[in-house]
Parts: sequence; C-alpha cells; structure tokens
Amino acid sequence: MRHRLLVPGAAALSLMLAIPASAADFTPGAPGVGDTYYPESGNGGYDVSHYDLRLKYQPKTDLLEGTATLLAKTTQDLSRFNLDFGLEVSEIRINGKKASFTTSGKHELEVTPATPLEKGKQISVVVRYAGKPSELKIDGYSAWARTPDGGVVAQEPDAAVWWFPSNDHPTDKATYDISVAVPDGTQALSNGVLASQSSKLGWTRYNWRSDKPQATYLTTLAVGKFDLTTDKTANGLPVINAVSKDLGANEGSAKASIERTTEITEWLESVFGAYPFNAVGGYVPNVPAGYALETQTRPFYGKKAFDRGTNVSVVVHELAHQWYGDSVSLKDWKDIWINEGFAAYSQWLWSEKEGEGTAQDLADYVYAQHPSDDPFWKVKPGNPGAENQFDDAVYDRGALALQALRNKVGDKVFFGLLKSWPTENRYGNASVADFVKFAEKKSGKQLAGFFDTWLFQPSKPAVGAAKQAFGTHRSPVAEPKSWKQIAATHDVHGH
Repeated sequence: MRHRLLVPGAAALSLMLAIPASAADFTPGAPGVGDTYYPESGNGGYDVSHYDLRLKYQPKTDLLEGTATLLAKTTQDLSRFNLDFGLEVSEIRINGKKASFTTSGKHELEVTPATPLEKGKQISVVVRYAGKPSELKIDGYSAWARTPDGGVVAQEPDAAVWWFPSNDHPTDKATYDISVAVPDGTQALSNGVLASQSSKLGWTRYNWRSDKPQATYLTTLAVGKFDLTTDKTANGLPVINAVSKDLGANEGSAKASIERTTEITEWLESVFGAYPFNAVGGYVPNVPAGYALETQTRPFYGKKAFDRGTNVSVVVHELAHQWYGDSVSLKDWKDIWINEGFAAYSQWLWSEKEGEGTAQDLADYVYAQHPSDDPFWKVKPGNPGAENQFDDAVYDRGALALQALRNKVGDKVFFGLLKSWPTENRYGNASVADFVKFAEKKSGKQLAGFFDTWLFQPSKPAVGAAKQAFGTHRSPVAEPKSWKQIAATHDVHGH
C-alpha cells in the first residue's frame, strides 16, 4: 500500500514557522551588566531608548510622586527583567498590561510581564511610584540632598535609583522628557531645554527635554528658588545658568564662575569640536556639598566649591566633560580615565590659553612634585580600582599622560586627536583600550607600550621615559600661576 506524502501548503508552513519559542526558551535578564567595579549596576535583556518622567515634588515633606514610562527594545527572549530603583512602587504595566514585581538586593526591582517578551520587540514599561528620596539609604547614604527650599540629585556613579527606575549604567543611554510639578514660586531644573511651563491650582509644571543620548547618572533634578540667567553662544546654543538665592557669602563667587560658561563653551568648541547637545549651562544649589558633577548640559556645582572664591577652572573641567564623558561615555567604570584625564587636561589647556602656565609647565610641576615612592604613582589611571576611582592621580597623572602623548606625536596630530575622538565616537561608549587603538591609527605610531608606562604601571615613569616625553626637565620646577586654582578643584572631584 502506498502512502501519500503530505506536503504543507505555504499558509500552513508559515504558521509552523511563526510558532513562538516555548516558555522554557525565555530566561530572566541579568541583574547587572557585569561592570568591573559595580557588577550590580545596570541590567541585561533590554536597551532603553527613551525615558518619560512625570513627577510631582513637595519640598516641605520631601514627597516625590512619579510615573515613569520607559521605551525599550528586548535583546533576548525575556521571562522577566530588572530595573534599578529604590522607592516604593504601586503598579507596573508592560505594553499596557499589568505586570507583577518584587524587590531584591540593594536596588533591584524584578519585573515579570503577564506574558514573556520576545527578543527584538519594542516595549513600553510604565512604573507608578512614590516616596521620600532622602530617606532611602543604599550603602548608608542617599544621593538625594534636601535644601532649605527643595531637593537636588546629582551623584556619580549612582543617582537614578533615588528618583526614577532605570537601566542604571552608562552603556545604556537614552533621551529624556522630564516633567516636574512643584509649588508655585518654586522652580524645577533638569537637563536640556525648557520645552514648556504652566501653572494650575497652586502648582507650576516645568517640562525639560534632553534630545541626545544621556547616561542615567548624568540625569539631574534640582527643585528650589534660583536666580536664572539665559544667554546664547556664538553658534546660537541656549545657555541656562542658575544659582540658589540663599548661597550667602558664596553667591558672588559662584555667579562669577558659572557666568563664564558661554565663553568657556565657545573656547572648548575650538579645542574639541562642535558642542554635542541642545543646551549648556550650570547650577549651584544650596547644598553643603563640595563636589561638582558633569550632569549633561547642566553641570552641578556644590556650594562649597566656591568657598575660596571664584573657580573658573572647575567650570572648564565640568564643561569639558560634555565631550569627554557625556557624549563619549565609558564602557566600564574602570575606564574612568576616558572621562577625567581629558577633563583635567582641559584645565591645563585653559591655563595655557590664559597665560598662567603652559600645559608643559604643569606637567613638569606635577612630575617633580611626586617622588618615586609617593603613593601617587601607585594609582594606575588606566584602571585605578573602585577605591581610587576619583583619586588625585586619576586627574593629575591622567593629564600628565596626555601631555606626554602630545610631545610624542606632535601638536598637529595631538590636537587632531582631541577633536576627532569625540566627533567619530559621538554619543557612544569607549574604553581606554579603544583610545589607545584610535591614537595609534591617527598617529601611525605604536603606542601600546607608551600608554602602559603612563597609565598602567604602578610606578613613576623613569627619567628616561619622562625626558623622552617632555624633552627637558628644569630643577627646581616653579609652581605655575594656575596651579592653586587647579589644585582647588581636586577637592570637588570626590563624588
């Protein structure tokens, strides 16, 4: 007896091919991205493209109420995924459907969708929440600081978990719409441009938009009463600066410093190329903080940063980060030199421009100030360790390496590098190793051994290597005029 061979038709075949993966094929996203220093930071299984944050904040009680909408794309078949967040959540919806959730670890919010999520799909995640951010303690502290008239969040490497759910690692950057309602007479500052402002029933809502990729830790919020000034650069870039109205004796020096923002931004464009974002500026709230942070488009400056008077050098540093650290961000927190070495060197170039000591003068001085047994040389800027991530050596030795590179490849190649790196890697992520390869390609020189000496060896480069890099060394080395102000910024680099 013959059997007929049954061949499925095209329609039946397409149905067979469309059968989704079995439930067993869906797995949880990783609770961290595996960062060398902070393995729990970030999450696996999805990439966020946009955050829409609709917030309401009452300064008197420190109550923050929020609805966060995350637009993302799955990168694997997901049975569940994590968000980094610490406040109390009341509801989560994925693609409009309620999802279950629980918490784990220090700041993990585990979300299980009603049905598993297939790889490569666009999803929306809506999280409703409320809480008092200053009362949320992780590792014994809160990144949210209360002020006499409001609150501020600006911290590195973690800040987002205190006020919005996110994929909290620099490798997952996104655009932002941040809408904040505060009591009338109070202002809300955030990143980017102020798209609109309206008042209703005793509350004023500020709608801020940051339309270029932005890391979570570079996203900031400040609520309070500020003196605002606006300006435009020569290229028409909006400049928004804000200083708290109750800074006391520091008010004048703070204003005199950040009001140089327009001038400094225009100068930095001549060094690093076109500014990469839709606005620039800075703000100084009344918080007892001494540090500054390169929050994207609107750097944060702690009040104590101006205890000793004006400090234009720190403004140069934080604005330089808009190219080095914000637009081109690190891949792993061990790559911190990609951020800080270049921002520190920008201060040296500013000193050179202002006639207060050339970058070579500063390099000679730094090299001479630290004898070979100084712990300064034990810190490796190319991978300093989490405990030394913001050590002075990351800044000073990091800048020293760049001056050595400048002398090795010549000014034409070196300044070409300073522009081409943030231009060709705009809005991306990079490592120290990536920069080494980039410098080798642009210079046509083998530089791996050179960078190993200056960034990775826990010892002072030998006199021979230093002479090769710097040419000559004067002894004793005079202190450059700019050094005291540059050194004063060291205290504001500990985040």
